[in-house]
Amino acid sequence: MKSFHTVTAFLILNTSTAWTATTPSITRPSTKLNMASKNAQKIASRDKWASARGMTSTSTTPTTESSPLCTIIGGGRIGSLLSSTEPSLLLKRGDAIPDQPEGTPIFVATRNDSLDGIIEECPPNRLGDLVFLQNGYLDGYLEGKGLSDNTQSLLFLSVPAMGAEAVDGITAVNPEGLTCAKGVHAEALRERLGSLGLKCNVVSKEDYQPAMIEKLIWISTYMLVGTAKECASVGQAGAEHTELVQSIVSELCAASAEKEGITFKDGTMERLAAYTDVVTDFPCGVKEFEWRNEYFYKLGDEKCPIHNGLLRECKEKGLIAFDLP
Repeated sequence: MKSFHTVTAFLILNTSTAWTATTPSITRPSTKLNMASKNAQKIASRDKWASARGMTSTSTTPTTESSPLCTIIGGGRIGSLLSSTEPSLLLKRGDAIPDQPEGTPIFVATRNDSLDGIIEECPPNRLGDLVFLQNGYLDGYLEGKGLSDNTQSLLFLSVPAMGAEAVDGITAVNPEGLTCAKGVHAEALRERLGSLGLKCNVVSKEDYQPAMIEKLIWISTYMLVGTAKECASVGQAGAEHTELVQSIVSELCAASAEKEGITFKDGTMERLAAYTDVVTDFPCGVKEFEWRNEYFYKLGDEKCPIHNGLLRECKEKGLIAFDLP
């Protein structure tokens, strides 16, 4: 397996390499005070950030007791962030997924193309404990694996570099944060992120789907417009090509709402624009096509004409390396 991201960044795991047993990384009790001090500093920094923007505290009050033991797969930026608060079992390349303790979360912080290998190597009694943190459209994939009821999360946060302070998805439009989770281990994720001063909303399966599609629309739109217009960041794409961004968001909302039979909450464009302001320097790039833009591309030119036309324009200009279906 080899070294995600994301929206953000995750460790890339090579699915052709077996998960052979090695000695996984375990958060040691002796580091607890140091981590608590660092987390307190990060929380204070986020509160200062929010105050400067006229918002109330961004922090979730850390719990005084340790979060439940959890297993984390992926030693990249997100995995390392989640494992920075104990107790944690951090699995990296070559580490076997333990069959115990059953009923505790396994946070999968890897790229989407690593999921096949992880699911195949997961002990059968732990499959229900897998928590998927990936970007993109996973519904069809997880249904095919018999894991559609598993815990999933939309991580509206960014970790610029290993060990760097996470940028939370807290905006003037959504001061409660945009990160959300659904499923049996959603509360465990909320507590773990809360211990790091990060927000997470536990939602129902019915509320999760439109939120998931909305995030898919964000990453599919801003990355595409930024790539097509050769912008340095999502912030530049939104600021300099506002009308194009709004046109694509509108058509993708309409097309996906019809396909999935869902209704988006009012203010989609405002939410996405506000989040873009928070991660304004994030670089643009059309990646993981089969998990992101392909969902809309396959809805057809009648439903998504601007989006699909811009994708073909990027291909003609050599701005994307993959072939379009």
